[in-house]
Amino acid sequence: MDLKFDSIEGDSIQYRLMMIAFAVFAVAGFIATWSVIEKGLWVTGMNNRVPWGLQIVMAIYYIGLSAGSLVISGLYGVFGKQEYKPFARIAVYVAMLFLIAGLLSILTDQGRMDRVFVEPFVYFNLQSMFSINPILYIGHILICVIYLWALFYERKKLTTVIATVAFGWAFCVHSGTGAIFGFGARMLYESPLLPASFVAAAMASGTALMILMIVGLFRVTKRPLDDELIIWLGRFLAICLLVVVYFLFVENAYRAYVVELRDAAVYYLFGGLHSLLFWVGLILIGCFIPIFLLFYRKTGKTVRWIVFASALVVFGVMCERYVIVLPGLTHPPDLFPGMEITESVIQEGIVSYSLSFLEILQALGVFGVIGFLFGWGLKYLKLLPSEARVLNQTENIDVSPEEK
Repeated sequence: MDLKFDSIEGDSIQYRLMMIAFAVFAVAGFIATWSVIEKGLWVTGMNNRVPWGLQIVMAIYYIGLSAGSLVISGLYGVFGKQEYKPFARIAVYVAMLFLIAGLLSILTDQGRMDRVFVEPFVYFNLQSMFSINPILYIGHILICVIYLWALFYERKKLTTVIATVAFGWAFCVHSGTGAIFGFGARMLYESPLLPASFVAAAMASGTALMILMIVGLFRVTKRPLDDELIIWLGRFLAICLLVVVYFLFVENAYRAYVVELRDAAVYYLFGGLHSLLFWVGLILIGCFIPIFLLFYRKTGKTVRWIVFASALVVFGVMCERYVIVLPGLTHPPDLFPGMEITESVIQEGIVSYSLSFLEILQALGVFGVIGFLFGWGLKYLKLLPSEARVLNQTENIDVSPEEK
């Protein structure tokens, strides 16, 4: 099969309206961020007990999507599955954009933004995940740039090497992000399983999002796409979801079993809005329904049902990120085990977090930036293939001469 990559024309009214919408989101996010910097973080829903809010939730969500998106490119670059070569370029480009989105989300969450560009590069502490992760994130972006260059110029040996490095680095990136919480001294954070659970959820959400993007882009641009390619990705997504459910079960069973963590476990599972997001958003909508749809023979071999299941997974993992970050902060840390605090200058016990309008605008702003860059890439970079077909065992993909 002669495979040719090209860009879209980008002259339609729909494309222009999309880019205008992304630009408006970006500007609104910039104005909201400037307002937060001028007035202080008190204008958001955060406080002394809850220093992380929606932006940190979105940051780890985007970072997970980035690591998971590279799985699709790794099917070709690492494992040599030629039929998935058509998706490699777009997967790497999206992975780079999502990591940038994660870093922008972290940036907009800072009260002292000027320190972001100094402290991580001047002071280094191997015992702090906050010090280690900036190196992982920057390295990930640089690797994606080299990976994308190798794909554009058809450097096969370099592609294999850099794809393997990128695949392993993505696991390190998300394991490091999970370690920020898993190695934290809070009852609902501290867990050696959390880094591995982060990786599993990242693979599930990244694969689900790539299914949505691949099917959507090929349908909109009217390019041939064999259903079997999406069906196989749906099977892979189903396996990832089983792993996610396993980690969730073990982690919560451990909390319920250990006496010291039992109260925290009850709060996590039955303590308010976050519990509703856990049971309904993550477990039911994000895991059980998609697993049923993907394993059931009739729906698991139908592209539209796979797309629907993928959309549920993307939503469910977003809920999972929320219930990781916020409940661990609103639940009181056990600073003095076996003792009761009778008086304190800060609020004790369970505290609340309410999402503010400015935080929503900031999140929309980050989405607008990466959405605009994504639209720009579709128009000016040769990211999309002419077609995506299932290959016979004796058939190879050849690249057109102008792509070499």
